[in-house]
This record gives sequence, C-alpha cells and structure tokens, in this order.
Amino acid sequence: MNTIDKIKEMIDDIRPYLNMDGGDIEFVNFKDGTLYIKLTGNCNNCLGQDSTINDSLLPMFQEEIPEIKNLINVPI
Repeated sequence: MNTIDKIKEMIDDIRPYLNMDGGDIEFVNFKDGTLYIKLTGNCNNCLGQDSTINDSLLPMFQEEIPEIKNLINVPI
C-alpha cells in the first residue's frame, strides 16, 4: 500500500469522530512530507482547529505514517 492510500485509509478511520461533532476531513494532497487536508463542516470554523490539527491529527498520522512531517489545513 502506498503512502497516499495509507493516508486515505486513516482519514476514513478518523472521519466518524469528526462527523459526531458535525465536522469532516478531506484529503487534498501529499507532497514533500506535507499532508494537505481540508476540514469542513463545524471543524472549518472551530476555534480549536489549530489544536486539533497540531495536538491530535498530526501525531496520529505521524505514528502510522512517519513520512508525514507537516499537516496543513487548506481553507475552503
């Protein structure tokens, strides 16, 4: 399984937790160690978005996919 397939599989695993709060996550791109995602729904306007990205999502992705060095939310 290649890196992008692993990322998409992890996103599918994470999605239900974000959906419970009215949010969602979409894969945008993976390039040069940076994973680009799009947080939508309630996650898009959440004041805790940076915390969710840096303290929760990035470490989870890095634990499973060490090639990921950065995580960037692409604005809608």
